[in-house]
Amino acid sequence: MLNLSRTLHTIDAHTGGEPLRILASGLPAVPGATILHKRAWLQLHRDDLRRFLMNEPRGHADMYGAYLLPPVTPAADFGVVFIHNEGYSDMCGHGIIALGKVLVKLGHVERSSPVTRIGFDTPAGFIEAHVEWDGTRAGAVTFRNVPSFILLRDLEVDTPGFGRLVGDVVFGGAFYYYVDGRQAGLEIRPEQVRQLIQLGAEAKAAVKAKVQVRHPLEPGLDQLYGTIIDGAPNRDGVDQSNVCIFADREVDRSPTGTGSSGRAAQLFLRGRLGLNEPLVNGSIVGSAFSVRVTQAVRVGDLDGAVTEVTGTAHVSGFNQWVLEESDPFPTGFFLR
Repeated sequence: MLNLSRTLHTIDAHTGGEPLRILASGLPAVPGATILHKRAWLQLHRDDLRRFLMNEPRGHADMYGAYLLPPVTPAADFGVVFIHNEGYSDMCGHGIIALGKVLVKLGHVERSSPVTRIGFDTPAGFIEAHVEWDGTRAGAVTFRNVPSFILLRDLEVDTPGFGRLVGDVVFGGAFYYYVDGRQAGLEIRPEQVRQLIQLGAEAKAAVKAKVQVRHPLEPGLDQLYGTIIDGAPNRDGVDQSNVCIFADREVDRSPTGTGSSGRAAQLFLRGRLGLNEPLVNGSIVGSAFSVRVTQAVRVGDLDGAVTEVTGTAHVSGFNQWVLEESDPFPTGFFLR
């Protein structure tokens, strides 16, 4: 007979190849008036849950997950906190797409055709998603993101492995340093993933050493999350390709929802993308999101843009995870 000290159930899905492990049972009541407060409580008091689900041997260095919580605003149906190999995200577009698919497909929300609306409270703010529903099948998910903006333009940094780089720091729900991989002689292809990881990690470290990012309205979002490396299309049907290196050298398999928002806003604010003009953004594994700017706005003293991102997700598993009392790795480990 197994002597178990923990049993958790998850629903696993992926969006464009990027995993989302949704905790379906075992989350304690989380205090806090806002999602940022709830995230801080989880980080301080129950980070063991994140490590248990994300780390080896149950997860891996590129695992990603989500906790569903009660909403904190009237327009929302759920609150959500996103987790990864290093900690907690401000927002996650691929996660919203996967959650929308799972919640509609499994009947955890009241469904309506042709689309079902779901509101989410996230650390970055309120997100509204619309999930295609034909009475049998849940299809593409479109979400309206929090406003995106360029914080710093043409920021030059020096890296040990790739020399001087020039890019923009952009907020798309999280802060990223956007850099063209061709500056480093790299393309967005799986066979170059190790070099792309190195570029992303070095660029992020160089930006953090040079500047401190600050959100003009919410100090709880003042962190540089990762590097978005843009490049030429790596397959037919996309306008460009990119890869996001985030958290602790984690590689996003999807085109990155917040990253696509930030890229569309960056191009729009630089006069290279029109209002409501679609941008099809490809990932390192060949999946794609469509994104468009729907509105020009102000974010504090900065010009910004509201974006909508569309993608598809798929359920990949229903899992029960246990911790045997004698297990020497109760919160796991990483071995790259």
